Order: sequence, then structure tokens, then C-alpha cells
Amino acid sequence: MSGSDSRLPAAQSLAAPPFPDPPFPAQALPGQPSVPEPRPAARDAGVQVEIVIPVRDEERDLAPSVRRLDAYLHEDFPFTARITIADNGSTDGTWQQARTLAAELPRVGAVRLERPGRGGALRSIWSASDAGVVAYMDVDLSTDLNALLPLLAPLLSGHSDVAIGTRLARGARVIRGPSREIISRCYNLLLHATLGTGFSDAQCGFKAIRADAARALLPLTTDTGWFFDTELLVLAERAGLRIHEVPVDWIDDPDSRVRIIPTALADLRGIIRLGTGLARGTIRVPVLRGPRPPGLPPGNPRTGGRAQLASQLARFVVVGVASTAAYVLLYLLLRGALPAQAANALSLLITAVANTAANRRLTFGIRGRAHAARHQLRGLIAFGIGLAVTSGALVALHAVSPQPSRAAEVVVLVAANLVATVVRFALYRSWVFRGHGGRAGPPSPPARAARAETAPDLVQRQLLDLSE
Repeated sequence: MSGSDSRLPAAQSLAAPPFPDPPFPAQALPGQPSVPEPRPAARDAGVQVEIVIPVRDEERDLAPSVRRLDAYLHEDFPFTARITIADNGSTDGTWQQARTLAAELPRVGAVRLERPGRGGALRSIWSASDAGVVAYMDVDLSTDLNALLPLLAPLLSGHSDVAIGTRLARGARVIRGPSREIISRCYNLLLHATLGTGFSDAQCGFKAIRADAARALLPLTTDTGWFFDTELLVLAERAGLRIHEVPVDWIDDPDSRVRIIPTALADLRGIIRLGTGLARGTIRVPVLRGPRPPGLPPGNPRTGGRAQLASQLARFVVVGVASTAAYVLLYLLLRGALPAQAANALSLLITAVANTAANRRLTFGIRGRAHAARHQLRGLIAFGIGLAVTSGALVALHAVSPQPSRAAEVVVLVAANLVATVVRFALYRSWVFRGHGGRAGPPSPPARAARAETAPDLVQRQLLDLSE
């Protein structure tokens, strides 16, 4: 592709051979274009993989990283690939470097988008791509390139639909500061608790998706910034797509441009928006693949049970933290007018009813009024056990110290409430909501007709087997 690349209307772009010239020239207009109409699926003779590197003011890292990636694709990558530099709003020399690299290296193209935002750049370029698989990598190449083939081979072989690098799964080797490690783990735990996600790492800048799946899901995404990754992964999971995870070797860039506080707040807003849209049905996700291939028996029930338990426990913890905070606040408000035992009982009763309702909907996925009264009655019995534990703790405290301080009462009650919470979770799971938990899965699509396996398919399957 020499001269201009017009896959993106209203965007300025450069690329070099061997890709053919587009049928019409690009127009360099300010502003980021709306999502283009999806192109047809990639032709057999086309590029198999398009790797996008989104950049903004990265003139220091751009050239060495692109040259290193290009050399790897030339020497060690067995599939045809294109690198596209997506400059989204740079104000330094990044765009000039991108143009130089596009003119010099045959596998490199460059696209200029005036509006900042990694998500918007990826959505625009992926929507217009003619490759079979689209991917992206951070410009600092924090991920070892040896993980690229294991990331892409399952998609090229048809084994999986989405692939992500993960720094949080067993086998990953990560070098980064403790603050970023804690923030990353808390963020992914929050996703598990609020959106019921199953993937381990939403934020690793190393992802790929089959182009046909991308064309179906990209119109449903709205975020133009860092939350785009999470949004697309949640939609892919809700659509029944198979997500392949690759543990990566990751070295954090100490000069990262990510602003942690604003990014975290934007992510929280994104979680609320996405969760609300999915709950209300304003975001309707198509079923693109069934929960398992047709004709295969269900997966290992023990593995599925562990995954379900971890997901329920994470959501229960979030609900429990909120309930405990409300319980302490109510106790302190009521303690001025009531004795300790009465204030404890009333506070626990109010929060127990709210806790049962929240866990019914959020933790165990039960909606509607059916069996709601039964669940609340059983929840009150679980509340009685919690009341016994916390009241006993208060009795023990007053036996040791006849006039304890409010702070001492709160500390003892919080500790006792944590014990009661563990007991309550066991009762919720084994008795209160037994037989009613979990959302019904989406219906399986019709079985696809089998096709003959070609020689390229055999090669790709063998590569997949080696990578796994």
C-alpha cells in the first residue's frame, strides 16, 4: 500500500507496498471520523493480521518499537501481517516519525486521527480493516513479543474468537510497582463483582479479536478512551465468544503516560454506564457463539463450580462491604437513643433485608418476584444467626469492660459481623437461594456446517497445538 491509505475516510494515512493502492484518495480533515461501514470479510489473498499501535506524543519510543516489531514479523512470524500506527492527536514529532516509518518499511502503515483517544482510534481502524484478525499492542512493547504467536494462532485457526494477554494468571512474569499491581487487581476484582466477568486481566495492552466478531461488536461500543478494552471484552463475553488468555512476560514502562486517578474515575463511570445498559436492556448483545460447541458435553462441572463460586464470592464481598458500612453508620446513629443491644439488632435487621435483596439480584442473578418472600424469610433466619454472633460479641466485650468506648464497640461488632458474613454466605449459597441462582445462558446458535480442513488449516492447527 503505497501513498495514502483510504480505509479511513476523513483521516490522513500513509503506508508502503506491498499492499495495493486504494480506489480513491484519503481526505485530511480535522476531527475523528465516525465508525466507518464494516468492510467485507478478508479475502483469501489479503493480510491475515493487522496489528495497530495507538500512539499519542510517543516520538521517543515509536521508531525503535516499530522497527523491532517489524523485524519480528519478518523473521519469526509465519502469517502475513500489517502494522498500522494510529496517531491520535499527537502534538510532538510522532506523526512525522510515523510517516517516515510507513514510507520506509513495507509492512507498516500510518493513520492520523486528530481527536485523542485510544478506543476511538482502535474502533475506527478495526472497523475498516480487511484482515482476518485485528490486534493492538502498546507502543512501549511491555509484553514480550514471544507471546504474539500464542496470542494470534488460536484466532487464525478458528479455535477462539478473542485473545488477551494477562499479567494476573498463573505463569505470567511481571515487573511493575506495587501500586500498579494493587490497582490492577482491585479493578479486575471489581469487574468480576459488578459485571460478572470471567477474564482475568482487562487492562493488558495486548489483545486481538477475529474481524468478523469485531464487526458485530464494535458498533455497540461507545468509549473512546482506556475503558474501550473492558467494554469490548464484556460485550464479547456476553455474546458467548471464546476468550483465550495468554500469560505474558511484562515489564512496566516507568515513563507511562497513563494518569491513574482520572483513568480510574473514567473506568468507574464506564462500569456504571455499561452495567446499567446491560441490566436495563438498552445494550442488546447478539449471541455470536453458544456456550459450548454443538454436540460436546458440558465442561468439567468442578471447574465450572469453582469459577461460579469465585464470581459469586467476589460480588458477595462487594455487597458485604457496602452493607457493613451502612450497618456501622446506622448503629452509630441509633446508639445515641438506644442501648447497645437494641441499636445492634435494629441496624442489623435493616441492613440484613437490604443485603438479602442485593445478593439475590447481584450475587446470585435472581430477578423477578418469584420466591422473593421465601428468600427474605430464609435471609431473616440467616440474620438471626448473625445477630447471635454479634450480640454474643457485645456480651463478651461488656463482660471484659463494663463501659467500653464507642470505638471499641464498633471494632468488636465489625469483627463479629465479618464472621457472621462468612456464615451468611455459606447459608445463602447452600440454602437461602439454592435451586434458584444463576442466570440462564443464551440459547445456542444453530450448528455450523463442517468444512474440509485445508493445508493452511493443518499448519495453523499444528501451530496452535505447539503454543498450547
